[in-house]
Amino acid sequence: MSSDPIPAKALHPHYGRVLWMFLRNSLIREMAFRGNFLIEIVTNGFWFCAQLVFFSLIFGNVPAVNGWSRDQYFAFMATGMIINTLIEAFFMPNCANFSELIRTGNLDFALLKPIDTQFLVSFEKLDLGALCHLVLPVGLLGYALGQLDRPIGAVDVVMYLGLILMGVTFFYSLMLVLASTSIWFGRNQGLYEFWFYITIFARYPRSIYGGSPSGDALRFVFSYVLPILLVVTVPAEVVVGKALEPSWITLVTVAAAGLGLYGSRRVLYLALRSYRSASS
Repeated sequence: MSSDPIPAKALHPHYGRVLWMFLRNSLIREMAFRGNFLIEIVTNGFWFCAQLVFFSLIFGNVPAVNGWSRDQYFAFMATGMIINTLIEAFFMPNCANFSELIRTGNLDFALLKPIDTQFLVSFEKLDLGALCHLVLPVGLLGYALGQLDRPIGAVDVVMYLGLILMGVTFFYSLMLVLASTSIWFGRNQGLYEFWFYITIFARYPRSIYGGSPSGDALRFVFSYVLPILLVVTVPAEVVVGKALEPSWITLVTVAAAGLGLYGSRRVLYLALRSYRSASS
C-alpha cells in the first residue's frame, strides 16, 4: 500500500445511483432470510409497545415530569426513536462491520474503489428491518401532536426535520469515530458498549437532569461537551412549542452536528493513514 491510503478517485460515480444499488442489495439480503426480517419487526414492535405502556403508567400517576406533560413526553420519545431508528438502519450495520473489514482485509478493496471511502463504509449495508420500525414513532409523534392540539406551521416542520437531520448527523459522527478506532485497536467492542451506555442519557429530556450538583454536571457535560441531550431535546421542544432555554441553544445543536461531521471525517482519514494492507 502507498503511504496515502486514499487513492485518487479518477471516476465520479453518481452517489444517488450507488445508494439505490445498496438499498436494492439490502432488500435482496432481507428477502433471502424472511424469517429473520419478520422477527426483527416483531421484536422492535414489542419494544415500542413496552416503552409506551411503561410511560403511560408513569403519567397515569403524575400529570407531568419536570415540565413535560404526557403528550409532550410522547413527542420527545418519538423524536428520540426516529433518530435512533435512522442510525440503526443506515449506519450501525456498517460501523459495526468496519472492524471485520480490517480483520479480513476487505478494507483494501474499499480503499481501491473509485468512490469516497467514507461514503462506501457508511452506506454499503442497510437494515431494512430497523427502517420499517420508523412507522411506529412517526405514528406516535402524530398522535401526541394531535392530542396537544397545537397548530404546526411550515416553519415548525422545516425546523423539526432540520434538527432531526442534525441529530442523526451528530450520532453518526460519534459512531464513525468509534468505528475508526478499530484500525488502531483491532477490536473495539468495548467502545461500542460505551456508545450504548452514553446514548442512554439521551432517552430523557435535558430538563430532567437538574436540581442537584451531579445532575447539573451531567446536563452541562452532555449539552456542551458531548451534546447528546441537545440533539434529541431541542427538536422535541421545537415541535411541541416549549420555550428553548437558552434561546440560542439551537445554534449549539447545529454547530455540534457540523463540527462532529467534520471531526469524524478527519479522525477516519487519520486512522486510514495508519492502516496497513492485509497483504503487507
